[in-house]
Parts: sequence; structure tokens; C-alpha cells
Amino acid sequence: MTILTIDDLRCHYSTDGSVVKAVDGISFGLEEGEIVGLIGESGSGKTTIALSIMGLLPESARQSGEISYRGIDLSALPEDEMNTFRWTDIAIVFQNSLEVLNPVMRIGVQVCEPMIRRKGMGSGEAEARCAELFEMVGLDPIWMDAYPHQLSGGMRQRVLLAMALSCDPKVLILDEVTSALDAFTRKEIRDLLLDLQRTRGYSMITISHDIAFVSSMASRMMVLYAGRVVEVGPTRDVITAPRHPYTRGLVNSTPDIFVYKDMWGIPGDASGGNGDAGCLFRARCTQAIDDCRRSLPELTACGNGWKVACHRGGIAGLMTARGLTFSYTLPDRRSLVAVDGVDLEVQEGEVLAIVGQTGSGKSTLAHILAGVLHPERGEVHFMNGAVHGGKAGHRFGGIQIVFQDPFSSISNRFTVLDAVREPLDINGIGDRNERLDMVRDALDLVRLPSSDLFLSKYCGELSGGQRQRVALARAMVMRPKLLIADEITSALDVSTAANVLRLLKGLQNRRGFAMIHISHDLTLTLKIADRIAVMNAGKIVEVGNAHDVMLTPNDDYTRRLVGSRIGLCCHEHHTEVA
Repeated sequence: MTILTIDDLRCHYSTDGSVVKAVDGISFGLEEGEIVGLIGESGSGKTTIALSIMGLLPESARQSGEISYRGIDLSALPEDEMNTFRWTDIAIVFQNSLEVLNPVMRIGVQVCEPMIRRKGMGSGEAEARCAELFEMVGLDPIWMDAYPHQLSGGMRQRVLLAMALSCDPKVLILDEVTSALDAFTRKEIRDLLLDLQRTRGYSMITISHDIAFVSSMASRMMVLYAGRVVEVGPTRDVITAPRHPYTRGLVNSTPDIFVYKDMWGIPGDASGGNGDAGCLFRARCTQAIDDCRRSLPELTACGNGWKVACHRGGIAGLMTARGLTFSYTLPDRRSLVAVDGVDLEVQEGEVLAIVGQTGSGKSTLAHILAGVLHPERGEVHFMNGAVHGGKAGHRFGGIQIVFQDPFSSISNRFTVLDAVREPLDINGIGDRNERLDMVRDALDLVRLPSSDLFLSKYCGELSGGQRQRVALARAMVMRPKLLIADEITSALDVSTAANVLRLLKGLQNRRGFAMIHISHDLTLTLKIADRIAVMNAGKIVEVGNAHDVMLTPNDDYTRRLVGSRIGLCCHEHHTEVA
């Protein structure tokens, strides 16, 4: 049964003659005994929703829509009637305990106050109940006589929780309750809340920018951006396979979700919800189209309790390969099947790693996907057009590939200017001065000098790392929508390889292009990949979320590949003494 319903909630603040749409048309329900999580960046409207439910918005806010508790429209109640629901039916735990608690009143007095005022208890009865509450939340009742400054942050947060529970509410709203706590205390508070929910059946709305905390509690997750819901669905599904580019960016920014992966924040700043007619996320989105500029996307159901607000239905497909087959003829005229019936999909803005042993067919597949090789059977489509016979590699916003060996992929006789400018020359893009400017911009992107002196250097004079970055600049000058990186660090020393790979991933994150990363190093791909496809003997034997493939592989070959790592690492300390 639904205990709390929010229908078309809008909260607008008037500041300096302008209107900020802090919450703009949000609807959801909270079932009895359910935990719903609200996540999003600062300014996404999370706390405003909480204050709206509690009827605590400031006078500068204008609220519309309906908030119903057990069928009673709270938003229509006068203040004195709304006051009867606070604490007794719906309670909130705020994030900043030092601001919420009165510094000159003893803790016990503050926790007793709601019971005396709301429940009509005498002071003695309230003190006895306060002691019970302290024990319930893991505090010694001796602290009832302390002042707020005498308690640690975790202890003060427990006090606020005890205060929220004092009048036995049915709904708890938790607003960033662990944001200022250390990891140990954070887990203690989480475990306490889950235990209270299991034993007492509280319905909870947990609000946080900490996705890991919310995902460890909530069964359903709502993702907010600039006052609107952009995605809602079952928590595990939203975390492991997000459908909105914003959600994917939040997940990639959270170290506790995929512990082996580097953090990459979402480029740009959050929109303020200022009345723009288009999608508010489009300036930061990797897949914006003209419709995104013209109108706001509606929150649309896409199965299994999942909804997403995106004109493209969520993260869109960029490339599709079906039934790819390719064979080489050996010197003895035998045929070697290098790619054997491969199906593959690449999404907008993602990093897909293709991994496998030497000879598994990875590079051949990469060359087919780039249009360098023609498959014997099968087809590749990129942005709804055929790759083979099309112009995907000869235009801005197309496909570019960076090859494995920096010493053979670019001629020694080319100057840096010749090497980077060549794709522009071949495809007739821009005049001479425009091409020079584009070359300089591309070199700046890959952190190489763009001076006349460096432009005039021959590629044979460069180090391996510099040559690989020139090769990367050569690809980036065409502003690709999809970049294929074929073992680009295998010929480099470990330090240079790390720098090149981090540079490449940083470019991918800022520019929003999708990337296919070809590698035999499964551990390395975990640092950058969203998904991993494992290739063996020309076939894709497993594909999935990068961490799932690495930590819980399904295929025997993948398990052997994962188990082939050698060396002393943080998970395999050898304590034997010789």
C-alpha cells in the first residue's frame, strides 16, 4: 500500500528578480516498508523535496502540486494542522547536526521536547523514553546530559535519529545523514537504519549525493537533475546498467561503486533550472540532438519499473555489428578464421574494451569495425549508416582508429605538421590556415607543443610516447564520434603507457566520444572500461559490465584469463618466509 504520494510537485524560488525551478514537476510514491533513494548533484532539488514534504519551505518559495499521506493532502493543510503530522507521522533527519542541535541545551532535553509537545508526555516519562531511544540508536543514555559540542559527529547524527524516532513516525526522511562522517561511522549508521527498517517497518526516503550509501539501502532509486527526475528504476539495474548519460556520469564519479575504476566527473556545471525550453542536461550530454534543444523530454516507462527522461530513449546505440566473419589464408593455403560470427554493440559515450590473448582476433575485429578491412560476411552500421562503402572515416563526427605500433603507423619522413594534417588534406577539410589551426588545437589536446619548431620536427626524431600522442592528435583532428584504440600502449614503457592511457581517457571523458579499447591486459581495462567483451579464437565468449566480467566471470576462458595475472598485488600478499 502506498503511504506517501507526491504528484507534480513544483517548488520555485524567487531570487533577485529571477525564478529558480528547484523542483519542477516531480511525481513518485512511497510504499509501506519501502526505502526509496533520491540521488543527484548539489542543486538537483533533493533537499527541497524533503522540505516540501515536511512543509518547511522558506517564504521565498512557491509550491504547487499535491503531497498526500495516507490519502490526506498535506500540501493543502494550514500550518497548525500540518504541525500535527510532523514528528508523529513523518520525521526528518537533517545532515548538519551542529546547525540543527541547539548548542546551549543538553542533548536529552532536545530529544524529549517533541515527545512532551507532540505526545503530551510528562518530563519523567519523556526522559525514560529518551533513554530507550539512545540505546536503540547505539548511544549510552549517560550522554543525555551532554551538550552537542561534547559529542562526535557520528554521535550527534545518532542523536538526530533518536529525535526523529521519538514520536514513532511511519515515514523517515534521511537528508544526507552520512555526508560528514568517516567510513566506519557511515557504515554503522547505515546498518542501524536498515535494522530499524527491518524490525519496525519504517518507510524511508534517503537523500544523498553519495550513490554508494543510497544503493546499499534503497530498493528503488530516483536520479534528479536540475529539479527533474531523469531516471528511476530498481537500484541494482540503475547502478550496473544506467540508461541515462547523467546517471552513468554519477556512477563513474563514485569510487565505492566500481573500486578498480578511475573516477571521472561529469564535465561542465549543473543547470540551475532557469526555464529553458530544452533538455537541461544537453550541454553536458554526449548524445544531444536537435530535439534536446527544442523541448524537455518526458519521463517514459521502458520496462521492469524503469523510466528514463531522454529524447533518445536513454543511452543510445552508436555502432552495431552483426555476424562478422573474416579469414586469413596461410602460406600453406589453409584458412584461418580470425573473426567468427561476431555480434557487437557500442553505445554513445561509453568505453568498450575488447580483451583476449594474442591471436584471438581482436585487432582484426578492430580493423573491420573501423572500415579498414571488409568482412567476408556480416555488416557494421554506425549512426544508422553502413561503415563499409560509407564515409564514416572521412568526416568530422565519424570513426577514427589509432594503431598499435607508433613507429610504423606514421612515416618517419613526415613532419609533425604533415602527420596530423594529412586526414584534413585527404578529405579536403578547411583551407590552409584553418587546417593549421586545427592541427595546433589537436596537439594542445594531447599535451604536445604546438609551436612552429615542434611542427617542423620529423616523426623519426620523436620518442615513442610523443609519436603515439601525435597518432592520437591525428585521430582527434577529425573530431571522432567513435575512437578505436588498438593496443596503443603495448609498445611503450609502463610510465609512458600510463600517461598516454590517462590522457586518452581524459579526452574521452571531456569530449564525450565513444571508445573501443583493444587490449590483452584485462586488469588495465578495468581502469577505463564501462563494459568488457572477451574474445577467444575469433568469437566473443563473454560481454558485460567491466567489474562483473572481472570479478564474477561466467565463461571458462574468461576465468582463465582473469587467473593468469601474476605479481604481488594488494589482494595476493605472500607471507611465506624463506
